[in-house]
Amino acid sequence: MTTELSNPLALIAELTHRCPLHCVYCSNPLEMQSRANELSTETWSRVFKEAAQAGVLQADFTGGEPLARTDILELVRAARAAGLYVNLITSGLPMDEAKLAALVEAGLDHVQLSFQGAREEIANEISGARSHEQKLRVLEWLKQHRIAVTLNFVIHRRNIDQLEEMLAIAESSNATRVEFANVQYYGWAFANRENLLPTREQLNHSVEILKRAQERLKGKIRIQFVVPDYYAKYPKPCMGGWGRKLLLITPSGDALPCHAAQVIPGLAFENVRDKSLREIWEHSPAFQKFRGEAWMQEPCKTCDRRDQDFGGCRCQALLLAGDAAATDPVCSLAPLRPKVDAILAGMNSAPRAEIFVKPNWLYRPNPS
Repeated sequence: MTTELSNPLALIAELTHRCPLHCVYCSNPLEMQSRANELSTETWSRVFKEAAQAGVLQADFTGGEPLARTDILELVRAARAAGLYVNLITSGLPMDEAKLAALVEAGLDHVQLSFQGAREEIANEISGARSHEQKLRVLEWLKQHRIAVTLNFVIHRRNIDQLEEMLAIAESSNATRVEFANVQYYGWAFANRENLLPTREQLNHSVEILKRAQERLKGKIRIQFVVPDYYAKYPKPCMGGWGRKLLLITPSGDALPCHAAQVIPGLAFENVRDKSLREIWEHSPAFQKFRGEAWMQEPCKTCDRRDQDFGGCRCQALLLAGDAAATDPVCSLAPLRPKVDAILAGMNSAPRAEIFVKPNWLYRPNPS
């Protein structure tokens, strides 16, 4: 297997789990790392060098909120010095004009700014903080710099009716790419799933709106739309395939094949404090676990799509089927697809007034 393995393309650097937001769909694990366990500046700098040597082209700085790190400028400089393209995925809350200018000066290539909606009331409800006005200020500051900008709108039942307003925000900015990503149900999103899943009517209407926008904005803004897995005919490949393209480093240094891999029992994750990135990528048992096809069950094992979606998401299979090696139940060919259909049927048949009432959210806490 190792001889057929390609180099990783991107390093997802989870710099911290600390965050000023408490989003009800956060994909971070339920057991989050504290500040005391975070990797040092020096260790991250070594990891960036090892990543470049292993063939990585891009470092995605994420969290939590990466700007919560007081050494963020040093980390950007270290990643650029290693030859990596540096992408900052941020809520924008800890940003000010001076910090943005310093980040650009340090070598930052790309900013992905997240939005919880187009209206302040819903955005603040979802994030558990007053956040929306600050994000709009950051958008204005970004216009002053020659830097790539992507806007990430996370879509769900409570804000999917705001798509046209979100598009207006994008068109008023200097973003060249906008992602409308429906919530994927892991972490805190799984805990709040009953109140986040859109109705089929909402989803169909949103697809129509965004198809028209793609045509209208062609050549100006690239629009990407990610549907909820539960409504899909076939699953998405897990992170481009388990351990095939990407690797993620947690704030404490564990190397993971995907964001949620730590929910899978029986997997032991190597730590960058102890082993090099290349050694982990090529030999770690956790990365080997679901590579290739030997682990697959039917119908994946003989499916013509097995080299396209690789059986879907391993963490979703665990959450829905109780078995990380099972066919992802969102697949229309999966033996347990009826379980997903039942979830959708129950939600779509509920009285409209009941579906759209403001929920009692389970908010993401912050680590100490």
